[in-house]
Amino acid sequence: MESKVKDKESLLRRLMESGGEPVSGQMLADEAGVSRTAVWKWVRELEEDGYTVRSIRKKGYVLEASPDRLSPALIRKYLNDDPFVSEIIHFESVGSTMPIAHREAQNGAPNGTVIVAEEQTEGRGRLARPWSSAAGKGIWMSVILKPDIPPHRAPQFTLITAVAICRAIRETADVEARIKWPNDLLVGGCKVTGILTELQADPDRVQAIIIGTGINVNQEPGDFPEELADIATSLRIESGQTVDRAALAASVLRNIGRYSSLYLEEGFAPIKALWEENSDTIGRKVNAVMMRETVTGTAIGITEEGVLEIRTDDGTVRGIYSADIVPAE
Repeated sequence: MESKVKDKESLLRRLMESGGEPVSGQMLADEAGVSRTAVWKWVRELEEDGYTVRSIRKKGYVLEASPDRLSPALIRKYLNDDPFVSEIIHFESVGSTMPIAHREAQNGAPNGTVIVAEEQTEGRGRLARPWSSAAGKGIWMSVILKPDIPPHRAPQFTLITAVAICRAIRETADVEARIKWPNDLLVGGCKVTGILTELQADPDRVQAIIIGTGINVNQEPGDFPEELADIATSLRIESGQTVDRAALAASVLRNIGRYSSLYLEEGFAPIKALWEENSDTIGRKVNAVMMRETVTGTAIGITEEGVLEIRTDDGTVRGIYSADIVPAE
């Protein structure tokens, strides 16, 4: 189904849908209810964004090349009309996509609304730790979910998202990521993704779950700040090739939708099995560092609530709700 042209983004999608065939400037103007000059201005704006649009005399416009961008039209090209995503709101640069997503959710944004940015200047992870979010290098994205569940089940969506991103990375970059409980993905022992889950809720019901994801995609080794150089990596570093960010973002969204639906239909059991299958934590001797104590033992699994279980040396099984997990020496 062809997109109706109404602005620069929908014009881009219309040109993508043409399959390389020229689209008449007059046809585009008629669809949009604007002048051909207005269409020409949208084309110029696309060119300024890095797209190559050729004008063929008496035939129209053809999209010849696209830059590495997270534009809604490019992401939707790879989504293939997946029903999960309702709206994609794109920014060149923001402090963080999370407060924007919170505001959109409060203003009635539907389930599957996505906030994505080329750059974050104040990206943050768990416990308000800073997250390096360089322009054009990664996927900095927040997704609004509105499941009909009680608030105590919301933390499971961090684990659902981790499983979804593992699959998306494997599909798009041919890289095997492993999940470090509760919210990191690792490749080769280095961090490639962080997940941040926040909640808007009444006492008995979730209003919205906001899932923030930061994925290091096309950074080179020298792109990371010195303090992250030894602990962070990117899909490009690990795969040896540039990864299409829009294709990866689409795969992440498609899989979040897929596994969220699976969870709501069948419960946490199938997600738990997939999470443990992809876990970098299970089976390892770890220290669970909490505010008032550190628990040392072997991580043996997660509960139906997503709580990490650690068996200490004396055989006691401890449930860990929130902690930094580090390898035990």
